[in-house]
Amino acid sequence: MDSQVSIIKCDNYDQGLIEVSVRKAINLIGGAARYIKPGSRVLVKPNILMAKEPEYGIDTHPEVVRAVIRVLQDNNCHIFVGDGPSVWGNEIENVDEVYRRSGIARVCHDEQVELVRFDKRRMRERFPLTTWLDHCDYLVSIPKFKTHGLTVLTGAIKNLFGLVSGTFKTELHKNYFHREDFADILVDIYAETMPALTVIDGVIAMEGDGPATSGKLRDLGLLLAGNDCVALDSVMAKIMGLEPLDILATKKAAERGLGKADINSIKISGEKLEDLGVKPFLLPSSSSLSKNLPGPVVNLVKKLIRYVPYPVRKNCTRCSACVKICPNHCISMKSEGIVFDYRECISCFCCQETCPAKAIALKKSLLAKMIGL
Repeated sequence: MDSQVSIIKCDNYDQGLIEVSVRKAINLIGGAARYIKPGSRVLVKPNILMAKEPEYGIDTHPEVVRAVIRVLQDNNCHIFVGDGPSVWGNEIENVDEVYRRSGIARVCHDEQVELVRFDKRRMRERFPLTTWLDHCDYLVSIPKFKTHGLTVLTGAIKNLFGLVSGTFKTELHKNYFHREDFADILVDIYAETMPALTVIDGVIAMEGDGPATSGKLRDLGLLLAGNDCVALDSVMAKIMGLEPLDILATKKAAERGLGKADINSIKISGEKLEDLGVKPFLLPSSSSLSKNLPGPVVNLVKKLIRYVPYPVRKNCTRCSACVKICPNHCISMKSEGIVFDYRECISCFCCQETCPAKAIALKKSLLAKMIGL
């Protein structure tokens, strides 16, 4: 099947507008029935990172989820909605609160579809994935259009990391903390799961130090749909002002023949990339891509350049989310607040990603400062 991506303008999250726009985006690539057999069992996986209301722009907006559900209902599908939120060590205890505050629980109640927990898993070669993948015939993914401190962008491929069950996400960050190794894991998960259809929520996007409270919201006004996660992330990169192969997971997935990263080989419907006029995205502080350095220079010094998290104590609520999440157990709560043991820090930025209070920022090594990164 050809790699197809549609780009649709959508200015806000009005329920009627979102539904019309999502339907248009899916119809432009051939309609849901082209990818999903009518009457089948479908797992719908939004990006539900943490217990924050929709206006924070961190989670997939519930109205986009509602619109996708209605498209699938028209196809007489039996629908299950779920995610493995980034509540890590307390996932089962807190997942109901994440579903409630994100608005996903309300939408599932309204639309009479089953909201599920990823509390059972089946081990694959290097990681366990939720058994809901075995229970369903198809996977539909609904990522949020955001930047990410470790992977630069989080879109179609990265959203699938939430299919890893329970605290094993922490183990993957610990065991594959180098960017190249973590990208390989993301591509392995993509190869194992291969969504039939993906719709990206880019009405309100995030730039800067995403994907959570440290990022900056941006009115992008776009929805994307496609059948190829590599192609979708490639189009997403171009919209952000990047080259597709700058993104490690995109590059590795394309090299493994899992999708197309060449924009000229992707059939794009709806809005034209060259007509969007999007100002380049502000990239994460930890990304050398924002510095416009020649590739050979980056490759020469990247092993000597380091970014590490540090506490913004005026914002800290002492919730200990960062302490619980840290894969290497290098964060502790002291009388003065959180303290990092930088000898053990692997710069995975899980602490910043899970912080609900924008209380963790990044600082760079001396070499990075000296060469202007």
